[in-house]
Amino acid sequence: MPAPTPTAAGAEQRRDTSRVEAFSDGVYAVAITLLVLNLVVPAHPPGGLMRALGDLWPAYVAYLGSFLFVGVSWVNHHAAFKRIRAVDTGFLWVNLGLLVTIVPTPFPTAVLASALRDGNPADAKTAAALYGLVLALHALGWTAFLQYASRHPRLLRRGGDANFMRMDSLRAPFGLILYGGAGALGYFVSPVIALAIFAALPVFYGATSEGWRGARAVDREPE
Repeated sequence: MPAPTPTAAGAEQRRDTSRVEAFSDGVYAVAITLLVLNLVVPAHPPGGLMRALGDLWPAYVAYLGSFLFVGVSWVNHHAAFKRIRAVDTGFLWVNLGLLVTIVPTPFPTAVLASALRDGNPADAKTAAALYGLVLALHALGWTAFLQYASRHPRLLRRGGDANFMRMDSLRAPFGLILYGGAGALGYFVSPVIALAIFAALPVFYGATSEGWRGARAVDREPE
């Protein structure tokens, strides 16, 4: 059987990349869809539906915040894959490590919404700490993902993509520290402080999804 030509081998690598992206998109879609399960019709007496819906405001806030968090992570994942031309076994594992930290997001979201709705200060602090822990683990997953990519330039497209990954990997530990710190502040000081940080960080990561210096052109190899 003749050996595959370089062009055929490159096409096969690109197909493998497409499969990884498709699988990852599916995982993100499941995570973001599960968030809506926290929005349920509240129990209410006859004529009390409007008030009962209003009392669910923590669930609405938690849903919107987590939707933004998962959505921004997906945008960053897409931005990273614009610079990846092939994958190997190690990369598959670090990508799975990243995805396994995004799937649990609906759980701490539901816990936080329930604690805020019930109004118990101790439970609210615990819920904020749990939420911060899960988000910090996701930042840890991003750290491994980006560092692996930067250390394996043969998997990347031509140009400054390895440097992009190196620079981008600095954002992930930033999130690890701040999400973890926000969870600690929420537990030991006030959940309100934690919520403010939780709301601000996805905005930062969304604004810098193409890197610290804004959008950058991607050097693509000839098809």
